[in-house]
Amino acid sequence: MEAADASWGPWTSRFFWLGVAVVAFWVFLLLRYVRYIFRLWIKGNPGAVGPHLGAWAVVTGATDGVGKAFAEELAKRGMKVVLISRSQEKLDQVASDIRDKFMVETKTIAADFQNRETIYSNIKAGLEGLEIGILVNNVGIGYPVPDRFLDVPELDKLIDNMININCISVCKMTQLVLPSMVKRSKGVILNMSSIAAVYGAPFITVYTATKAFVKYFSHCINVEYKDKGIIVQNFVPDLIFTKMANIPRPNMFRPMPERFVKYAINTVGLVSETAGYPFHEFLVWLLQIMPKWMTDEVTTRLLMYAKNNLLKKRKEN
Repeated sequence: MEAADASWGPWTSRFFWLGVAVVAFWVFLLLRYVRYIFRLWIKGNPGAVGPHLGAWAVVTGATDGVGKAFAEELAKRGMKVVLISRSQEKLDQVASDIRDKFMVETKTIAADFQNRETIYSNIKAGLEGLEIGILVNNVGIGYPVPDRFLDVPELDKLIDNMININCISVCKMTQLVLPSMVKRSKGVILNMSSIAAVYGAPFITVYTATKAFVKYFSHCINVEYKDKGIIVQNFVPDLIFTKMANIPRPNMFRPMPERFVKYAINTVGLVSETAGYPFHEFLVWLLQIMPKWMTDEVTTRLLMYAKNNLLKKRKEN
C-alpha cells in the first residue's frame, strides 16, 4: 500500500500544479477583461473625436435615430455637420435645430441611397472643398417582418434596396472621403453594422449578410489605412430604440439613440470593433461563447416571436 501511495506522489504534484496553472490562466483572463471594461466603458477616449480631425463631419441617415444622435453629438463637440438623408424637409428641420442649439454651420444633401446610379455624383459635388474629419456611415434598412428567404414580400426589391443602402453606401461614401483624409494623415470613419453580423441571424438573412459585409469591409479598410493615420471603427450593437427596431419602449438593453452614441463615440480609437454600448457588449460576448446550435435556436425563437407580434399589431391597426 505504501508503494502504491508513493507512486501517486509525483502525479499528485503534477495535478496540483496543473490546477494552479488553470486557475492562474482564468484569473489572468478575468483581470484582462476588467482592464478592458475600465479602459473602454469607464475611462473611454473622449478627446478622440472633434474639430482637430477636420472642420466637418458627414453623417448618412442623419434625420432620425442613431444618425441624428451622432450629428448632434458631433455638433456639440464643435464640428460642422453635413447631413445626408432622403427627405429634404426633414434635413432642413434637423439642420435648423442643430444650428440653433449648438451654433455650428450645417449643410444638407438630399440623397435616396436606394438609387446608386445617380446620387454619388451629387454627394461628391456637395462635399467638394470641405475638410472632412469624420464620416459616420449610418444609413441602413431592415426587414419589414422576419421571414423565410423565399417568403419575404417583394424579395427582389428588398435584395436590391438592402444591398444598395446597407453595403454600396458604405463603400461609396468611404471612397469619397478617404482620399482627403489620407492626404492630411488623419480622419475617422465609423460604420454601423449589427450584432447579427457576429452570430448570423436566420429569418433576417439578407440583412445579416449585408451587416457582415460592413463588419469585414471595416476591418480590412482599417488594416489597410491605420498606418496612414486613419481610424476605421465598426459598431455591432443590438437593438436601439429607433423606428427601424420596432420595439415598444427603451430599457437597459434597448437604449435611446442619444445614450448609445454617448458611449459609442468615447470608444473611438481604443478598439477597431465594439458593440458601442456596455450591455450590448455583454450580449456579444455571451453569443460568442454559446454553441452555434444554441444561438440559432434562440435567434429563431426571438425573431418568430417578433414576427407574430408585428403581424398582430398590423391586424389590430
